[in-house]
Amino acid sequence: MTAAESGTAAREDGPAAAEAGDPDAPAGPAPLGVPRTPTGNAGVDAALDRLADVDHLPGDGHIEVYEDVHRALRDTLTALDQRPGPPGPSPTPSAPSAPRPSAPYDTRS
Repeated sequence: MTAAESGTAAREDGPAAAEAGDPDAPAGPAPLGVPRTPTGNAGVDAALDRLADVDHLPGDGHIEVYEDVHRALRDTLTALDQRPGPPGPSPTPSAPSAPRPSAPYDTRS
């Protein structure tokens, strides 16, 4: 006896089942529509743009994108640490100070 003969149809899983009207089927990938404001740093902006790729991937594909973005952001921060910054304040030579006279000790009790 086949599934159709027994009155139970074979169940499809995934987005095709959701499109076919199966309310219990998992939803397919969908964009979240989260707005993003540019940071002004090309490396950071490129990494954040890469996050949009997860909108079109199933859940098991997200980890690769997240690891890629994490690596890119870490590399960008490392590059910022390695750039020379502004020079620090130059030490001002101080004139040798005259020895201070020793203060008398107060022996009052």
